[in-house]
Amino acid sequence: MRILIVSGAGGGTSQGSVGKFYHLRDFGEALTKFKVEYKLVRETDYVVGFPTKQLRKYFASKKKFQTLISDFNPDAVLVDRQSNFGLEVIKNNIPLFVLLRGHHWSEIEHAKETIYKSKVMQKVVDMRADVAEQVFAGATAILPICNYLIGVVKEHHPTQKMNVFVEGMDSSKWYKKDGMNLKHPSVGLLQDANWWRKTKEMLTLQKVIESMPNVNFYWAGDGQYKNRILDVLEKFDNFHWLGPLSYPDKVREFLSEIDIYAIITGMDTTPLSLKEAQLMQVPVIGTDVG
Repeated sequence: MRILIVSGAGGGTSQGSVGKFYHLRDFGEALTKFKVEYKLVRETDYVVGFPTKQLRKYFASKKKFQTLISDFNPDAVLVDRQSNFGLEVIKNNIPLFVLLRGHHWSEIEHAKETIYKSKVMQKVVDMRADVAEQVFAGATAILPICNYLIGVVKEHHPTQKMNVFVEGMDSSKWYKKDGMNLKHPSVGLLQDANWWRKTKEMLTLQKVIESMPNVNFYWAGDGQYKNRILDVLEKFDNFHWLGPLSYPDKVREFLSEIDIYAIITGMDTTPLSLKEAQLMQVPVIGTDVG
């Protein structure tokens, strides 16, 4: 059996957003124990949807996609983003499984209400949302990462097949590693800044940081809304932005050095960084969402 695994989900705290790619590779390697052959690719290397600024890649992408499918001849495809790649898989009558890590519909609604208010950008969001709905509807099954998201999907696609995708991790890869020197006591945040509804909750730290001048707060991550956070929090001497970290080595060093890990978000439930911190036995503070 051959399974094509396609990494397309953005975000993440690591340089190049490789964290999700890294864990999909681990999943693929686990499949080989059951005599399953896999191929892991990056979505944007093969399919670029419209609208896009990458017109050259857009016109060349369909040929690259067909070559990939012809050469590997997969029995099934797993995608972690509901985009044009999944749509092309459906058109080619190949079983498609969609890994869903977040509340897609809430993210779209909130984006239109807060960030993408212009008519042009709202049209772009609507076009991409339409593609996503076609992917959800045409998939063989949707695989949310938790029971909470099963309920969310049922509200939009009540007849679709779905099962929880238990996103396992190899605990042997998350061990203490020296190399990063931070000021203590310290609180570490390891999250991206690509969805405003998630990211804006970091602004609630303003009063906390101000009231705890002897505690150092370190944020590792990046994203399009980074400056909206830094403009507010960098005025405090005990707040430090580290930027994106190379994955997984620098993430291990960061988690080894901090005293407490905090996930301050408006949407996440159990992100990968939370699991990584727990595997390394770092005390965790999480917001009550999901």
